[in-house]
Amino acid sequence: MSVSLLKKERKDLILKEINVHTRISLGELTDILNVSEDTIRRDVNELSESGEIIKIRGGAMSKSYHHSSNLKENYAHSHKLVIAEKALSLLKEGMLVLIGGGTTIREFVKLIPEDLTATFMTVNPLTAVELLDKPNIEIILIGGQISRYSQMSIGGEVHQRLAEMKADLCILGTNALDVNGGLTDSDWETVQVKKAMLKASDKVAIMAISEKMNTVMKMKIADIQDVDYLITELSPDAPELLAYENINIEVL
Repeated sequence: MSVSLLKKERKDLILKEINVHTRISLGELTDILNVSEDTIRRDVNELSESGEIIKIRGGAMSKSYHHSSNLKENYAHSHKLVIAEKALSLLKEGMLVLIGGGTTIREFVKLIPEDLTATFMTVNPLTAVELLDKPNIEIILIGGQISRYSQMSIGGEVHQRLAEMKADLCILGTNALDVNGGLTDSDWETVQVKKAMLKASDKVAIMAISEKMNTVMKMKIADIQDVDYLITELSPDAPELLAYENINIEVL
């Protein structure tokens, strides 16, 4: 097998990992591919220069997560639409919903009925902008320093605001989830904000394409038992979801 083909296969795998997990660090890619960080850095630079990914500090981001993305660039778009449609069943009139960001959240917001009256609070400015199209939704944006990694507000003011509230429902995407490893991510500030969001909510719903299941990143957000609803594109009786149902998570 030629060196060029090996490099192409490596870059294809890097691209898939970035699209599945939305964001990933150079260190994690190094562990997955078992090559040097210099090699990964060169591949990431080339993928960025060719417009296939977006470089961020210490890693890379899927183009579909960027604020200028369109549906053609949205990885697993049809699966995310199925997840978004399922999540609508959790909404009720008058709810206070704490919501995150990401490509699946974006599809969910687009499907919210225009006659629904509720309050949505978010730490993600892009989610707040999407919600502006819903005439009966009151929108509260928790501001602060914006993380380039997660595009979320971070810092002490965010934690203070979250500590002062109790939402009916928290709806989040995740980069990785596992029965034993729980919800995980790669960025310290993002992990801390998501922890605070879960603590500030009565119920927690996690949206994730099935490719993110049974994967673990370096920093833990919560145990899987802290999740009330797991929403994937799979049928609730799919064998892949049995382990989650066995720990009393409602699988949609």
